[in-house]
Amino acid sequence: MAVVGRPNVGKSTLVNEMVGRKVSITSSRPQTTRSAIRGVVTRGGDDGPEWQMVLVDTPGIHRPRTELGSRLNGIVHGTLAECDVVVFVVDATAPIGPGDRLTAERVTTANRPVVVVVNKVDASDPGRIADQLAVASEWGFDAYVPVSARTGDGVDIVTSEVSSRLGEGPMYFPEDMWTDQPEALLIAEIVREKFLERLHQELPHSLAVRVEDMDTRDDGLFTIAADVVVERKSQKGIVIGKGASLLRVAGTEAREELERLFGTKVHLDLRVVVERDWQRRPGALDRLGFE
Repeated sequence: MAVVGRPNVGKSTLVNEMVGRKVSITSSRPQTTRSAIRGVVTRGGDDGPEWQMVLVDTPGIHRPRTELGSRLNGIVHGTLAECDVVVFVVDATAPIGPGDRLTAERVTTANRPVVVVVNKVDASDPGRIADQLAVASEWGFDAYVPVSARTGDGVDIVTSEVSSRLGEGPMYFPEDMWTDQPEALLIAEIVREKFLERLHQELPHSLAVRVEDMDTRDDGLFTIAADVVVERKSQKGIVIGKGASLLRVAGTEAREELERLFGTKVHLDLRVVVERDWQRRPGALDRLGFE
């Protein structure tokens, strides 16, 4: 199941709520998600699992201005081609606009069942929600569900609408598995999340994180070395902060979350490096994992 929509409509929050734990990082910054993030939902009874659903959180569909943007759109298109059902998320707090219509066009060409989710109803009003549903209904998709991914209101209905449209197939993952992301990607995304809300203007888009080394010592300490990558020398000082304040605060928050995730003590070593104009350079994108 592919979860798609324009940037910043709450796709990752919805995926996290459906899975029941954090799969994707979230922030108010557009293009927070930069890869296809898979979450696994397994439901069962007394005799074992009854069904399993694999959700794929995708980058927001947009008109790209960089090579990175083109590659992110390519991830979405590839996911749409492989999925069985599409969840198309729109924002209840903002009018349906060109980005939503562009997404609707892409979804239509995928020729899959589509469940439209009107998200953020907790921050909207009934009149606007009704307007959004009326406009979205013109697309002629299969189901329309108003939800608040933040509070969980209506999310069970989304799960039911999707599961009813999935065909029979094998269990792809063990019933206790909630994502198939490699550890290095999980770590890099958690570190990046801690910087996003603290950075302004275009800098969040210029930030990437690359895990260089991971090791577990004999005493159980999980050591991680990672590069925080920016595009210009002037950005390096901003990311580090006065007296290394931002690097220290973001690093501490990331380390604490990683310790909860892995259930062990973590030593996190962050280094800020410059990879000039990496969003526009294919070779740099390859090195950062955006292949």
